[in-house]
Amino acid sequence: MSHSQRSTGLTAFVVTVLAVVLVAGSLIIGRTSAGADPQPTTRSAEAGFARDMQVHHDQAVEMSMIVRDLTESPDIRLLAYDIATSQSQQAGQMFGWLATWGLPQASPEPPMTWMHRPIPQGDSHAAHNLPAAVGEVPAVMPGMATRAQLDELRTLSGIAAERMFLELMIAHHEGGVDMADAVLERSDYPVVTDLAGSITKAQQSEIQLMEELLAART
Repeated sequence: MSHSQRSTGLTAFVVTVLAVVLVAGSLIIGRTSAGADPQPTTRSAEAGFARDMQVHHDQAVEMSMIVRDLTESPDIRLLAYDIATSQSQQAGQMFGWLATWGLPQASPEPPMTWMHRPIPQGDSHAAHNLPAAVGEVPAVMPGMATRAQLDELRTLSGIAAERMFLELMIAHHEGGVDMADAVLERSDYPVVTDLAGSITKAQQSEIQLMEELLAART
């Protein structure tokens, strides 16, 4: 086994352990907050966000693990590690929410449906089970890289890999911010809005950093 394979395996193990710890913590938090607010329903913005953002985060982790094996840049490797660990933790929290709410992890409707429902006025829970807005719901979550793009990233190395990773991750983060902002407009559930707000803040900061790293590589 090569050094890079051992490094990737160890990193993946650490990420998995952290995610499991966060799941346990999120169960406790969810039970505490549930006493004050009605629990989200399976077609609520909160549940839709939890399911879709887990998928979105999983791809960010995948891209980060890919680039760590393709570059020797300390800045890129540290950024990739930070993204992988933080987004694995957050995905664990969202998995925990759904478990606590007694809702299925699999969505009963197409991805992103929740994001195309009307923004509720007043009581955010009133719009939980409204039908999707008129118009086709996009099949792809905002900012997601295609499988072809990920396959291409795996063929690169050095500066070329770093540039493509940064370009893909900037778009990915912009899509994640859009999703977080959308649930903030549709929810007043404290656990959800707290995490969504932290996602927006952290990813906007990382976008600025990645734009600077990309500029240095053009």
